[in-house]
Amino acid sequence: MSAHTEYFTKEGLKKLVEELHQLKTVERPSISRQIAEAKDKGDLSENAEYAAAKEAQGLLELRIAKLEEVLGNAQVVDKSKLDTSRVLILSKVRIKNIKNGAVMSYTIVAENEANLKEGKISVNSPVAKGLLGKKVGQKATVKTPSGEQSFEILEINL
Repeated sequence: MSAHTEYFTKEGLKKLVEELHQLKTVERPSISRQIAEAKDKGDLSENAEYAAAKEAQGLLELRIAKLEEVLGNAQVVDKSKLDTSRVLILSKVRIKNIKNGAVMSYTIVAENEANLKEGKISVNSPVAKGLLGKKVGQKATVKTPSGEQSFEILEINL
């Protein structure tokens, strides 16, 4: 896996640390108990509970490793030092779809913090990539799964 810096808010980083703690202190011991209980039931070659528990353990360990890698490369972004004259990670952007006039607001966040219901889009999404670096009044043409779309940047803040 390639290591690259991922940017987070303090809140987003805290959520990942809490998830990792939960996985290591609650989930991992629980799966270990399930494996031990399944072993006690006899022949492992025909024991579906054992196979399922071992698979769950593998997935859990994969998630723990991924979280540890992300946290090892994480950098917290200090909002007070961000430039609000152009779109950056953590910018809250109000844009207008030039074609249909729809106005939308999004906050550009790290991939792990993205949540469309909360108006948070990943910095790696096509829309965010098209907006990054742009200033108020500029237009951004973005290739989306539904085709090319153009947006005008109406407002940038934190």
